[in-house]
Amino acid sequence: MKVSMKRAGTLLISVLTSSMLVTACSSGPVSQPNAGETSKPSNSAKPDLKPVELTMVFPVSTEQKDLKAVQDKINKITQEKINATVKLVQITKGAWAQQTTLMLSGNEKMDLIVSGRGTYEQQVAKGHYLAIDDYLDKYGQGAKKAVEDQSPVYLNATKINGKTYGITSIRDLAADFGVTMRKDLVDKYKIDTKAIKALDDLDAVYKTIKENEPDVVPVIKYANSVLGNPFYGGFMDPLGDAYGVLPGHDNGLKVVNWIETPEYAKMLDTTRRWYLAGYIAKDAATNTEIWQNLFKSGKAFSTFHHMSPFSEKQNSLSLGVELVQVPLLPAVASNVNITAYMWSIPRNAQDPERSMMLLNLMYTDKELINLLDWGIEGQHYVKKSDNVIDFAPGVNASNSGYYPYQNWLFGNMFHSYLFNGEEPDRNKTLAEFNKNAKKSKALGFSYNPEPVKTEIAALVNVTNQYTLALETGTVDPAKVLPEYIKQVRAAGIDKVIAEKQKQLDAWVAANK
Repeated sequence: MKVSMKRAGTLLISVLTSSMLVTACSSGPVSQPNAGETSKPSNSAKPDLKPVELTMVFPVSTEQKDLKAVQDKINKITQEKINATVKLVQITKGAWAQQTTLMLSGNEKMDLIVSGRGTYEQQVAKGHYLAIDDYLDKYGQGAKKAVEDQSPVYLNATKINGKTYGITSIRDLAADFGVTMRKDLVDKYKIDTKAIKALDDLDAVYKTIKENEPDVVPVIKYANSVLGNPFYGGFMDPLGDAYGVLPGHDNGLKVVNWIETPEYAKMLDTTRRWYLAGYIAKDAATNTEIWQNLFKSGKAFSTFHHMSPFSEKQNSLSLGVELVQVPLLPAVASNVNITAYMWSIPRNAQDPERSMMLLNLMYTDKELINLLDWGIEGQHYVKKSDNVIDFAPGVNASNSGYYPYQNWLFGNMFHSYLFNGEEPDRNKTLAEFNKNAKKSKALGFSYNPEPVKTEIAALVNVTNQYTLALETGTVDPAKVLPEYIKQVRAAGIDKVIAEKQKQLDAWVAANK
């Protein structure tokens, strides 16, 4: 999952587009609803609605070859319930950022898209998403209630300037942070995982792997960073874009520049030490292979990322590689967890009301949810019991035509079947994890970057220039970090922090 840095990030793309348009029957003239019409239940047949095709865009680790077959099954449900067919567009995670930026900036037709992934505030500032508050109230009551049942703050956490532009998927809405390792090598070298309490404890582990497994990289990056991107959410609340943060998720609610903190400098020093020791690949800054594929191919031993109580089992099932995870920081909930993976209605949506009706089904309709999660019963999976499934005969993680293993993404995870081997009490554990996690002092605060969008654009350019090399250990932070800080200041970080502090102070005053 998902900084959430989960789940986060931090946060992709060759496109496989599959579509099926089924002509809907109607007994007479039909008209498209508008925002002013009376709300109707969105889980019943709607012969009064004209037929539409809704394009739904989401990320995948690898392309799902049976996407069209799953789409055909989905369309039988959506045509009956909201008189719409769905065109599923899958985009690989490695290409997501570039491809969706082009799609959102142009006039490409999209009706629902996964949002968040570290760019939510920027995309809202650019006007790429519609405000959905009215649509939620009229056509998304089920989705709204599902999120509110977790906590009303999870709805408020996605508001920017008082308006909602995305609704979070129901999943682990907090995260702890740590290292995930291949279990076969942990067992082979009798690595004592209980002795790993801090980053420095991993030096000896990585030395063992490097000396004995020459074809395996001891530690690889997650997204674009070894430690900084996936791990920093455990040290601070990024307050959206991380241009101004709260160290320790508190810091007396004083916003500071993250890259000038001792915590960031220490992480860079650790990463650089590992790079020089050969524990990080020399091409880490330029290699674009995603971490999942490196594990599947046996080329990687470990990576750092956000975690949940069941991410070890889920990632193992997803990759077909048995993993061991070791949390190094306690679980915490901040807005970045909530906004890591959401669903938004793009500005180019042809029929926002119908988009919301489809979204509502993704939070309330168990049949639809499990089609998106697991594919077709009998073809991709079989039932072991009412709520537990396993691969169909002859099918596995490698050869399945549909196995995205993203049940945390498609709306409401609580309606998703348990895959054989998952914790039977997953849903109970998930709810308790979300409830008991440490809460950031700024949980519920959403930052509006519009007043400083020019400075943020400049900061993004500077960040892109420096962070990949620094956060993979490729360059010496003693030489490069001061230069990075200087360039960030020149790009306007002080103005951005002042604006963020102003908005945070106003939020605190309004919520006393």
